[in-house]
Amino acid sequence: MERRALRAGRGTKLPRISADSLNLPFDINSGAKLILGSTAKLCTLVTYLDIVAELHRNLVALPRQELIATAARVRGDPITAWAAGYIAKAADRSLQPMIDAAMQRRYSGSPSAFFTGGGVHVFANFERWENHANPTVFEAFEHSINNSFIRIMREIVLHYIAQGGLETEELLSKADDPNREAYLQRFADQEGRRYLARFSNDYRGLTPQEALNQLARRTRPTARRLAVIYLTALPQASRADLGTFLACHLPPNTVDDDQLWDLWREYGPGRFSLQDRGYIAGIHPLELWLVAYLQDHPGASRSAVMEASEGVRQEVYGWLFKSGNLHKQNTRIRILLEEDAFDRILEDWRLQGYPFGHLVPSYGTAIGSSGDRPDALANLMGIILNDGVRLPRVDLERLHFAAGTAYDTNMTLAPTPQRVLAPEVARTVRQALMGVVTEGTAARLRGAYRWPAGNLLAVGGKTGTGDNRLDRFGRGGRLISQRVVDRTATFVFFLGDRFFGTVTAYVPGAIAGSYHFTSALAVQLLKALEPQLDSLLESPPAAVPMPIGEVLPPATEVRKTGGESSD
Repeated sequence: MERRALRAGRGTKLPRISADSLNLPFDINSGAKLILGSTAKLCTLVTYLDIVAELHRNLVALPRQELIATAARVRGDPITAWAAGYIAKAADRSLQPMIDAAMQRRYSGSPSAFFTGGGVHVFANFERWENHANPTVFEAFEHSINNSFIRIMREIVLHYIAQGGLETEELLSKADDPNREAYLQRFADQEGRRYLARFSNDYRGLTPQEALNQLARRTRPTARRLAVIYLTALPQASRADLGTFLACHLPPNTVDDDQLWDLWREYGPGRFSLQDRGYIAGIHPLELWLVAYLQDHPGASRSAVMEASEGVRQEVYGWLFKSGNLHKQNTRIRILLEEDAFDRILEDWRLQGYPFGHLVPSYGTAIGSSGDRPDALANLMGIILNDGVRLPRVDLERLHFAAGTAYDTNMTLAPTPQRVLAPEVARTVRQALMGVVTEGTAARLRGAYRWPAGNLLAVGGKTGTGDNRLDRFGRGGRLISQRVVDRTATFVFFLGDRFFGTVTAYVPGAIAGSYHFTSALAVQLLKALEPQLDSLLESPPAAVPMPIGEVLPPATEVRKTGGESSD
């Protein structure tokens, strides 16, 4: 499908081309959530520079001594410490020199272990030389160096944690800090809800007896474990009832009458806490509680389960509230602090046009873990190209109904431009995008587009490769199983000062495991499209930048490629 705008509306963006050649019932460009790899570095860079611009607004008027004191005080917030120190020394306190200096800060590309996303993660670079690099932000963006952007995201997270107003060092070091208990209660509630949601799915539609039998099959069948399960679910059961249950799940003659009496007496109601019962049975205590609850409330809704379990969720995490578990407590508190920081980052990304309501709370989001849409990336490129102002995308400018009748109606769009980024941020990001083409991962596009007179057209963009797999690991990092979901190669770009868009190659399903293309494929496709786009580039100037839309080659036409240098 191709759409061409007849003219550019004032204060709007009109699509020139929009194509989706994948034979599926929804538009990949605007109707899917795809792992688009390192295109997320563009969003991360914009957030980083936007923070610098905000710090400039807040700090620029302060006297030198106060700035020096601020830089020394905010040890847990490296971006603020740098900003205060920079302004204190700067002869020129205007924003553009500060933005330029922020782009020259260096972040190591060395692989390292990072505690993020609830655990310890190590992120790989694409090229070996990047492991030993110490690039500037500008260079890291040009060459799409993963671990440099992991470190940039870490500083963004630390900045937003510091902005939360808590003294994080005291919170994590003092067992009697009054804020600790609130965080721990929140963690118990949050994680308890996640477990119960999973268990509710497992037992949905089962009768009380079926639920009890399924629970019995989820542990190693011993008399003690099964007795705990049965007497937790049915605390008023008789000794004979317990014997019948054990006989159904154990080999004949496993338990004699004396042993049955001991089991019934020892594991009856009131003898152990729910947490201890879960430990003895080898079952999560919330799963035990859920099956017991379903005995009296078969078919209970998830909301009813959550409401009834409010106190239980706190009870089963009682071990976490003990002061001797300071390290374990701090681990959970750090997880929550990071989640709160990513909620703030999400606000930034949503302003940029990010279409989803959640980010994966992990530094890996900087390199694509949270997914995106080609349409959204194209809209962000439009904001950058228009000096930081968002203009609405318009497929139709005007609707005219019942022409020539008494009901003649003309409906015309009234667009509302919105300032999203400081002009200095947008212009700096544009320069970084041009660096990707002149020196970085999209260098194959260098010199491909020219004006009719032969001089080079300014071209910039960001590459991204997504290899989406669901991996299960065992102890020691051993891979247990792997399911290939899809593979993508994306290039979000601008051509001159008027046109922008995305090119995405996409292969869904298990077949994606046999493809090895990178974002170099998307860049090459845009290069190959130059003769077809040439007439657009030579068309009369529009009032505002115009999207070239998104061109998607069908998965069946994507050729297998070697490991070309890209990101």
